[in-house]
Amino acid sequence: MAVGEGEVLARIARGVSAVAAADWDACAGAGNPFLSHAFLSILERSGSVGGRSGWTPLPIIVDDGDGRPAAIAPAYAKTHSQGEYVFDHGWADAWERAGGSYYPKLQLAVPFTPVPGPRLLLREGAKAAPLIAAVEAVVDQNGLSSAHATFLDEAQLPAFDAAGWLVRQGVQFHWANDGYTSFDDFLGALASRKRKTLRKERAAAVDGLTIRHLSGGELTEAHWDAFWTFYQDTGARKWGQPYLTRAFFSLLGQEMSDRVLLILAERDGQPIAGALNLIGDDALYGRYWGCIEDVPFLHFELCYYQAIDAAIARGLARVEAGAQGEHKLARGYAPVATWSAHYIPDPSFHRAVADFVMRERQAIAQEAEFLGEMTPFRKPG
Repeated sequence: MAVGEGEVLARIARGVSAVAAADWDACAGAGNPFLSHAFLSILERSGSVGGRSGWTPLPIIVDDGDGRPAAIAPAYAKTHSQGEYVFDHGWADAWERAGGSYYPKLQLAVPFTPVPGPRLLLREGAKAAPLIAAVEAVVDQNGLSSAHATFLDEAQLPAFDAAGWLVRQGVQFHWANDGYTSFDDFLGALASRKRKTLRKERAAAVDGLTIRHLSGGELTEAHWDAFWTFYQDTGARKWGQPYLTRAFFSLLGQEMSDRVLLILAERDGQPIAGALNLIGDDALYGRYWGCIEDVPFLHFELCYYQAIDAAIARGLARVEAGAQGEHKLARGYAPVATWSAHYIPDPSFHRAVADFVMRERQAIAQEAEFLGEMTPFRKPG
């Protein structure tokens, strides 16, 4: 595929699995496990993406002079807007009412994963602009409606902004490790009333239960069987059907167990709830949770408090506990900005979306400021 006047050549691979792992990871780096060749190829090999999932892997690659990937966009052709966590259903409806076809569109993302990170995977010395131009060319040459880089690393925003993409803001809630040595050390930073509330929640949540942290060789298929049951229950209630297949979890345990932290709650030796986390170089990423017994505050315990314990023990800088959830504020998680960038070549629709994004950003900025005042930390003075 020629881009522009032919000064850049790009190609589309038939999935992440079609790219050599060493070449992919040389561009993606090692810090964020969700961008690794292992994780993205597991999604493909498990049948979680591809087929009839509505996520068709189409990695866009710009090679260097030696034919090796210098830049890669983890791109997917989408026939719906599910599993993205940056909602554009209103845009799709408006496009359809105007007589257009919003789908298929192009998504630069990690499927089903609202974790910020780079969406332009650049080997050392590679430039962003040729890869962005290649993404635009894929949209233009194939008659797609648009391209969307979601949960984008803030450091890459200027490159998309310079290319004329629309920048959209969102908000998540992350816990920041301010050099804490223990959970009690973290509690000491909270206001007295909030500190007492958290202690009561934790005590109530674990009453009669055993909490286990499992990683690496400790993980077995029996653990994945239990977690699959939890995941199916949560997925059925939230999304109608789970995004991930059972095979995904087995492959994750086989190939990325050192990056996995599975936190289980057991009653009389039997798992009744679990939270799945992935371990990055500087963050613990909470992803999925589920249960077969309704225990008050157990969700908070496994997903938030145990994650804080684990992050402190590992010296990690933060916990990213997934999308949405203002209830995280009271548990010491603070609002942080998230970003996405959108390429919409149709001039009239571009203008309409630009107006929407501007008004939305103002509202989100005001909301974030308000939410920031609701954290449980002691106020100066």
